[in-house]
Amino acid sequence: MTEVKAVAKYIRMSPRKVRLVADLIRGKSTGEAQVILQYTAKLAREPLLKLLRSALANAKDKKMETEKLYIKQITADGGPVLKRSAPRAFGRAAPIRKRTSHITIVLGER
Repeated sequence: MTEVKAVAKYIRMSPRKVRLVADLIRGKSTGEAQVILQYTAKLAREPLLKLLRSALANAKDKKMETEKLYIKQITADGGPVLKRSAPRAFGRAAPIRKRTSHITIVLGER
């Protein structure tokens, strides 16, 4: 059984938010996953849809039948955190953590 993989790194979105959308498409066929992502109201759908299309293009290069593919594995791991600070009362500063994600998608054949 062959697999195909695609990775998106340093996506400027919290992994927690990406996982919400990734959970919707895990285990689904690629066609069904594309439809779900197109009609999901979360902003995380855009990098996930782009990554899914990239994985399908990788599968096409490997001469795999794209109709038989499904999402075998999808993970959203934390990347580096951009640390900023925001001014607060009495001259203090509060930390702001701008998180990034590394998203991996693995497609398998049924």
